This record gives sequence, structure tokens and C-alpha cells, in this order.
Amino acid sequence: MKTLLTFLTISIMGVSSAQFVSEDDMLHTAIGAGISATSYSLIYAKTKNSKKAFWYSLGLSTLAGLSKEIYDGYIITGKFDTGEALSTAVGGFVASYTLNIFTGKQKRKQRKMNKKKMEEEIVLVSH
Repeated sequence: MKTLLTFLTISIMGVSSAQFVSEDDMLHTAIGAGISATSYSLIYAKTKNSKKAFWYSLGLSTLAGLSKEIYDGYIITGKFDTGEALSTAVGGFVASYTLNIFTGKQKRKQRKMNKKKMEEEIVLVSH
């Protein structure tokens, strides 16, 4: 289901050309995805918990986007750009969601392998 939802979202985004996306917004999206992917990998490697890694990495990329825009908006230029903050969060969501799909499949494979191994051990012990 997650794979289908991701495919449909990418298809719709590829076909729709009504919105203009500036180069700066694309950079914000890429930076958000980079922050999120890096933090997801580190958190998942440490905790082996995909939900925790998803939410923490999404939160970290959103926090980075908001803090950058707060800094720009209230200290540098005096203009808070909601679109750039949202672009950073969207990039973080896409990276976190994608990694969450792949780590979820790995977990299911591990569970199946562990289940088979336990069944084999039960059979060996019972004989």
C-alpha cells in the first residue's frame, strides 16, 4: 500500500505543471531530504526502530527549515518565507517516507527468517 501511494504521488507530481517551483525552493527541498536521510540512517542504525527514525528525521528537517527561515525572516531580511520552510519539510518527508518503506520491508524479511529459525529449533528440540 505504501509503495502504491508513493507511486501515485510521484505520478501526479510529474504530470502537473500548474505550479512554478523556483530554484531556491528546489535547493531547500534537496537540503531537507539530505538532512532527513542522514538523520534517519543514523537514528535507525542506533535504535533499530523505524517509527522513531521516521519522526525524528522528519522533525529535524522541519526544525532546520523553520530555524533557517526564522533567522532569515527576523534577523537578516525581515521577511519570513513560508514556502521555503515548507519546501524543506517536504524534502524531509519524502526522504523519511522513502527510507521508512525500505526499512519496513527489511524488518518483515527478518521476522520471517527468525520465525523459520525458531520453528526449526522447536522441531529439533522436540525430537
